[in-house]
Amino acid sequence: MQTALRFPTELLLRAQGGAFGMKAALFDVDGVLTDGRIYIGEQGESFKAFSTLDGHGLKLLKAGGIEPVVITGRDAPAVRRRMQDLGIAHALFGVKDKLAAATPLLQQLGCGWSQVAAMGDDWPDLPLLARAGLAIAPPGAHAELRAIAHHVTAAPAGYGAAREACDLLLMAAGRYARLFTEHLQTLDAV
Repeated sequence: MQTALRFPTELLLRAQGGAFGMKAALFDVDGVLTDGRIYIGEQGESFKAFSTLDGHGLKLLKAGGIEPVVITGRDAPAVRRRMQDLGIAHALFGVKDKLAAATPLLQQLGCGWSQVAAMGDDWPDLPLLARAGLAIAPPGAHAELRAIAHHVTAAPAGYGAAREACDLLLMAAGRYARLFTEHLQTLDAV
């Protein structure tokens, strides 16, 4: 069956990650997996809204052989819970220096920067996007991140932007159609 999703050829080539392919994708949380707003209750508790499209995209990415990694500057129980629910094995919380945190993790995963995609929305994510083989930003990202991004998603943060990034990576890796076809049969594959 033919799939409906399309990306420009030059973007797909960049998203392939060179001779060894993309092995990992780094995602920020606030402003990428959420719309960037933080709701704070009377008792100081924070609330975040996550897109189920993005969540399923992260699961598909893992099923497609690309390791999803979350690196966030905040440490919130809601984020920990969401990552646990999605089965994200590599999630770093409360990170001040994202490059310092990502470097040993990527070494552990056996990834060079050319084999990594990174998606972020603000200055703390700049070192990751500047080094990644594929830099992605949502449309509401700070201007400096949009300027260095290889792809700015059509979907806004918290409303499918991360899913768009996942779909792009899976399509570039040649795994999107297989996962789509499997989903026509059963959801047990993911």
